[in-house]
Amino acid sequence: MNKSPFIYSCDNKRYYTLNYYNKNKFGQKIYKAVIDCDFTCPNIDGTKGVGGCIFCDGGSGYFTHSGLTVKEQLEAEHRRIAKKYGDSAEFIAYFQANTNTYAPLSVLKECYYSAIGFPNVCGLSIGTRADCLSEEVVDLLYSLSLQTNLTVELGMQSCHDDTLKLINRCCTHEEFLRGYYKLKSKGIRVCLHIINGLPFETSEMMLETAVEAAKMEPDAVKLQMLHVIRGTRLEKMYRNGEFQLLSRDEYINIIVKQLEVLPAQTVIERITGDGDKSKLIAPMWSADKIAVLGGIDKKLAELDTWQSRLFYKK
Repeated sequence: MNKSPFIYSCDNKRYYTLNYYNKNKFGQKIYKAVIDCDFTCPNIDGTKGVGGCIFCDGGSGYFTHSGLTVKEQLEAEHRRIAKKYGDSAEFIAYFQANTNTYAPLSVLKECYYSAIGFPNVCGLSIGTRADCLSEEVVDLLYSLSLQTNLTVELGMQSCHDDTLKLINRCCTHEEFLRGYYKLKSKGIRVCLHIINGLPFETSEMMLETAVEAAKMEPDAVKLQMLHVIRGTRLEKMYRNGEFQLLSRDEYINIIVKQLEVLPAQTVIERITGDGDKSKLIAPMWSADKIAVLGGIDKKLAELDTWQSRLFYKK
């Protein structure tokens, strides 16, 4: 029974969860198998910059098998998932690390088609940058979208160019918009990635990013707190006291405001981070995912608000 005023919910959630989306689309819970094809980024290899984004250590999270073929990685991921959920569990092949459209077309085809040919794979999620979407790549993604459940995950991070420059993104918001609309012109499902708590951003700036995202009416959004990860340039800035991180309450308040302005049909694929705790320097409160999720639910209920309550479609 739906105990929430939000339309896309069958429980107490006041936002459109990925679990709700998957159960309605696939009829069951869907898992993710993280794949690492050892790609790089144009702000790492010198094409647009060096060093990469200041918060990035180049990793893909806990469960990666870099150095293996896509098929070998999927076999390893299947074994991991099957131990918990059984051999028949289906999963999305998630190309996560770095820029997963930044390689020769022949390499991309080999990686993608190896994944969709694996028995338990029910779709692909491809993380990339908006400035790495040539016409040939977009055509390939469109072809994939006709053959499987495809999501292209674009790193928006912020709509503020000063912030994008500071984090060494080497991609302006205007460039991001061009890439986004290339994909949408083909009807490709897109998930935007937004980071809250980037250095020197105010809560007003973070809300502005959500408002800009809402104008695009994306299929999905991932919202995440900035993590300070060991070995990154951001760690040095943090240890030098160059910026302040958000508290848990501040983060929850910002998330609630962002949810209010996002369209009801936008799936919230992530609402807090779930990174490698062994590498996390700060904020340590972000490691308690259950407490953060519970805090968001509680605040939404206290304010009697929900995703899309303040969304205005022009």
